[in-house]
Amino acid sequence: MLWGFSVLKDEQMKAITELEEKTGVTLLAFSGIKISNAELTKEGLEEIQKLEKELGLSLVAVNVG
Repeated sequence: MLWGFSVLKDEQMKAITELEEKTGVTLLAFSGIKISNAELTKEGLEEIQKLEKELGLSLVAVNVG
């Protein structure tokens, strides 16, 4: 399971914003996504690592579902 920021409906966002204002804190919404590690070729892994270096990010190859 991987956790990422939730995609919120307008009414959900409104409820969260109201609670933030009431409590004086910032709330972050997360949702779980069912994933498994992707099988990569050596070349695929090297391409991902190259892009990570170029972008200054960490990337994770997964299969969703």
